[in-house]
Amino acid sequence: MTGKDKKIPSEPAEQLSGAQMILRALGELGVEVIFGYPGGAVLPIYDEIFKQNRIKHILVRHEQAATHAAEGYARSTGKPGVVLVTSGPGATNAVTGLTDALMDSIPIICITGQVARHLIGNDAFQEADTVGITRPCTKHNYLVKETSLLPSIIHEAFYVASHGRPGPVVIDVPKDVQVEKAPYQVFGPAEHRTYRPQMDGDETAIRRAVHAFAAGEKPIIYSGGGIINSGPEASELLVEFAKLTGAPVTNTLMGLGAYPASDKQFVGMLGMHGTWEANHAMHDCDVMLAIGSRFDDRVTGRVDAFSPDSTKIHVDIDLSSINKNVQVDIPVVGDAGSVLKRMIAIWKEEGLGKKQPSMGDWWAQIEKWRERNCLGYTDSTEVIMPQKALERLQELIGDRTAIISTEVGQHQMWAAQYLGFDKPNRWLTSGGLGTMGYGLPAAVGAQIAHPDALCIDVAGEASIQMNIQELGTIAQYKLPVKVFILNNEFMGMVRQWQALSYEGRYSESYSDSLPDFVALANAYGIKGLMVEDPAKLDETILDMINHDGPVVVDCRVAKLENCFPMVPSGAAHNEMILSGDVNESKPFDDEALALV
Repeated sequence: MTGKDKKIPSEPAEQLSGAQMILRALGELGVEVIFGYPGGAVLPIYDEIFKQNRIKHILVRHEQAATHAAEGYARSTGKPGVVLVTSGPGATNAVTGLTDALMDSIPIICITGQVARHLIGNDAFQEADTVGITRPCTKHNYLVKETSLLPSIIHEAFYVASHGRPGPVVIDVPKDVQVEKAPYQVFGPAEHRTYRPQMDGDETAIRRAVHAFAAGEKPIIYSGGGIINSGPEASELLVEFAKLTGAPVTNTLMGLGAYPASDKQFVGMLGMHGTWEANHAMHDCDVMLAIGSRFDDRVTGRVDAFSPDSTKIHVDIDLSSINKNVQVDIPVVGDAGSVLKRMIAIWKEEGLGKKQPSMGDWWAQIEKWRERNCLGYTDSTEVIMPQKALERLQELIGDRTAIISTEVGQHQMWAAQYLGFDKPNRWLTSGGLGTMGYGLPAAVGAQIAHPDALCIDVAGEASIQMNIQELGTIAQYKLPVKVFILNNEFMGMVRQWQALSYEGRYSESYSDSLPDFVALANAYGIKGLMVEDPAKLDETILDMINHDGPVVVDCRVAKLENCFPMVPSGAAHNEMILSGDVNESKPFDDEALALV
């Protein structure tokens, strides 16, 4: 904030301490909850939290969990999540969550304590260069050096975090700034002087895109998390555009729910563990509308073989994402919802639906790909198959409003494959960074935001232990979070890669010395259940769902089941492995079982 931005108020502004300013500004911005953990450098702020009851504070057990809880809150509501941590290790513990939010475009505001201004650079107790450390893993960050600017910085930070491509913003506040008093006033509008994301796409580019898509005989819509970030209307517009054009739709991992999974035009998730029909349709299409997606390497496979004969249209609010990974033919910089609205209007104005080529042969080909039944698996009456566990979970959830979070690993991909999402903001997962330990605190954040929703963390026995201490947070706030652990006793995705790419050398992928998850849940005062008999799977899931408090389920599943389909490393996105393509009784599987 420069001097020319300052406005002289007509009346003297109220004198407030920096800590008081923080609470007031957050209140003005509509913040209802803060996820945090106290420490010496933020005690003035915590003292002000104690004095008010407008904003609720959720005490997590680790700062990484605070950031993931804020992500879960933001992802499920569309509003920025707020984090409060202390200096030094408090701030450094938050780095993983900040990076996760940056990769997945999640708006969070992280307020960190810092040593007093005169101590900065002196290696003071619990000092860390928070601004320097977080510069690569945030959308923007601030070190507050002048107390009077604090209100404006907070308002600006919310603007930056939530406008354009969303992301995390850090506000580092020295302790003496929190104590010092200054006039409370916001200088200028709540925006950034130079950051002006382009919301409306260029009209000429949009018209080119619409006409190119209308000319396609084999079109496909490739939608991502940007649709969800744009707001609920964008998902509705995506459905409308798909119905107008009759084109197949595929979602990225982060885009699940942007288009209804139950709709006949949905061909499933694409990418490394996407469906056969989605990846082959992407490869063979003649025109592709990529909207709110960024051509991640887990989607494209080998870039030189990605959709080689298609006209590529890319709609994204982030200019830096255009041509970053894949060269496109028609770039449109703008908000997904805004651009879709204009595309629909042009389509209707020009009657392009009547001019489209027939897509009969295209849909016939897609149906042939669907017949491969790429998500098929061999069920068992002796052991619970992980796919079956999730299929039954999906069925037994029924019409309840469910928000699903996941940890990271095989269970995450199985959840993406077997749990169908018809609405946005109900699927919370770590896509870009792949952060183990994300799911449990994310479920906490979602449950805080939606007290009456069914919030379930689909977990693995290894990943859940990364932030398992958050069972204490669940117990303290009596949150009815359900934790559904698919326990195969291995770091499953690591073991799968070792089996397929490293000749079965299972280096450190067996989860030895696992806790008794039921006893651990009970130690926190949480209901614990264990199931290993397929005949008892349904009753256990129903017991979990219908219990009015938190539940941890230890679901013992087949130990060596692999997650297919799968695009191997270095392969093209249509060079997929299905379960029938692999000899499931490989000799080295005996070595894996010997570890059990």
